[in-house]
Amino acid sequence: MASGQSGIPRGRGGPRRPHRLAGRRPHRPTGRRYAAVFLALATALTVIGCGQAGQGAPVAPRTMFVGSEAFGQNILPQTYTCHGDRVSPPVDWSGAPAGTKSLALVVDDSSAPITPYIYWLVFDIQPGTTDIQEGALPTGARQALNSMGTIKYDAPCPRGHSHSYRFTVYALNRQLTLPNGTPLLAVWTAIANATIGRGRIVVIGYP
Repeated sequence: MASGQSGIPRGRGGPRRPHRLAGRRPHRPTGRRYAAVFLALATALTVIGCGQAGQGAPVAPRTMFVGSEAFGQNILPQTYTCHGDRVSPPVDWSGAPAGTKSLALVVDDSSAPITPYIYWLVFDIQPGTTDIQEGALPTGARQALNSMGTIKYDAPCPRGHSHSYRFTVYALNRQLTLPNGTPLLAVWTAIANATIGRGRIVVIGYP
């Protein structure tokens, strides 16, 4: 995996108001449980994309292209952060390999003091899909709990200094068929075990 994927997930570059879902409190691991969950996530990061060709040796995932018409000069506009409208940006991709049965999108912060910090994880995107529109989900796609413990795009909130945000698309050899709101680690592990293609764009967000 690329650099910046080791370490321990935590938050952003400073204090921020937590998002809350109506009628429920965001679930966040604490203490030893927090450390254990994100150690497991970091471990999954080291193996994600190492699929198997039958029962043979690990196969490197095919490289895909990921981009966005919204990311001019690889900068994350403030409208997609906590400093703006908090809306999810449009993302497009191409190059999914033959055998792709579903796709997943993961948005995380490679500049967080503890990584991976996941802002958004969308899975079971239909294999023929080539983009996610601004503020929307593809038909039939589901979302995992993010690191904040909510089922939505948790808009990045860079404070103090710039942060690097990664938008990674994974091509998977199966549908995950997990419920909406499945805990992050369960979905992350399933992605790690099914990846056959992968692409990424890294953008910079400013305070």
